[in-house]
Amino acid sequence: MLSMLRNALSVLLIACCATAMAADAKRPNFVLVMADDQGWGDVGYNSDSPLQTPVMDEMAATALRFDRFYAAAPVCSPTRGSVMTGRHPNRFACFSWGHPLRPQEVTVAEALKQAGYTTGHFGKWHLGSTRQASPVSPGNSGFDRWVSSPNFYDNSPLLVDQGRVIETQGESSMVTVEKALEFITSAAKNEQPFLAVVWFGNPHTPHEAWPELKKLYADQPDKLAAYWAEITGMDRALGRLRDELRSLGVAENTVLWYTSDNGANQPGSVAGLSGRKGNLLEGGIRVPAIIEWPARIRSHRAVSAPCGTVDIYPTVLELAGVKVEGQPPLDGTSLVPILEGKPLQREQPLGFWVYPAPGRGMPSGKMLREQRNEPADAPLPPQEAPAAFESFQQYSTNDPPGHAALIDGDYKLHRIPQNAGQGRNANAPAERFIYKLYNLADDPQEKHDLADQQPERLAAMKAALEAWQQSVIRSLNGEDYQ
Repeated sequence: MLSMLRNALSVLLIACCATAMAADAKRPNFVLVMADDQGWGDVGYNSDSPLQTPVMDEMAATALRFDRFYAAAPVCSPTRGSVMTGRHPNRFACFSWGHPLRPQEVTVAEALKQAGYTTGHFGKWHLGSTRQASPVSPGNSGFDRWVSSPNFYDNSPLLVDQGRVIETQGESSMVTVEKALEFITSAAKNEQPFLAVVWFGNPHTPHEAWPELKKLYADQPDKLAAYWAEITGMDRALGRLRDELRSLGVAENTVLWYTSDNGANQPGSVAGLSGRKGNLLEGGIRVPAIIEWPARIRSHRAVSAPCGTVDIYPTVLELAGVKVEGQPPLDGTSLVPILEGKPLQREQPLGFWVYPAPGRGMPSGKMLREQRNEPADAPLPPQEAPAAFESFQQYSTNDPPGHAALIDGDYKLHRIPQNAGQGRNANAPAERFIYKLYNLADDPQEKHDLADQQPERLAAMKAALEAWQQSVIRSLNGEDYQ
């Protein structure tokens, strides 16, 4: 039922226009790479630590480097949903880790597939079950080829190949890239434009480092050595990917976009920013990001404008010449002007909202060990079935709960829930929320609240944040699919 609904909606929603599409050979390929919990300071170019990331450092020094790039959420699944859709994850109830996509959402893979691209997903999925029968598996979310994991994974992982569990051998990030390269090689030989989504399982806990890599940090504390070894493993896998794109002759016209899904967890680095994974302070959502595209980005540039994972979908679609008819509201903005060396005028500020909902456990190893002897087309077990999506729980528009924030240029507004009876100071009347305003250009650590000093800006940003949250709730309640 859900698969039929999804297919029907895809036919109704997706139409591709040829106005910006010349021959396939002139359309760029896309490789979207994402780390799992890599913080702002967990790259050599943002750190003076002994961490070794020579490939990322080279990309940051020669390509397009973002100095204020934001994950849509401070935890993994919601941010990954934002990459797929260009929408804030609360619009489709992907509130926290382990929450799935809605089948009604139009994904970047579905949009590009309709435009003649071949599409593949490799590595961590974490947007629903990876069983073939799931309406939100990679295969039912627009990917022609997929070798995926329900959640993070470590070395020599079990993975799901088109619904069938397979065994692999090797360092986890390299295993992921090798599977992606099989797909990319086939597409290149067939001269077919491709989208490859490569989502590493590192450096998520428990940090089971490949021994050879861990030896690089033998003089460091054990936990930090294992953590850094996983990041260096990602770096080497990224280098392998870049080298092979060149060998295949497709690097020149391939958009390689690297980022992370949220800020650092312990023992990772936020390079002096406040907060870390799990909250909306800068350390929880500001992440490394680089775009390499030799055909269009011929010299190094650093971007200081605020951009984020919600911008990936609209950027990719514009570059591919794809238009989605009936497109639901987007929270992202196409970054094509930046790629062309022009200033970016955001259509709307970047909104963030942690809805208070618990995460959902998805222990990949256990799940795949139980699944490994089943046929690829085995039915979906009840514990992996998503909640019913034909009808939607209705959420109130009054006083939306949870911490929310808005970034507009250099300024960031926080809307922070308070316990009953707490106010802005001891003499203030009780209120549910307090607001804090920061100038990130002057105060990236968010230490100096300007709310009292800039009442007009505070009022304007409060109104904008409220309007955005109301729009998100309308989407959450299913209005986008009517």
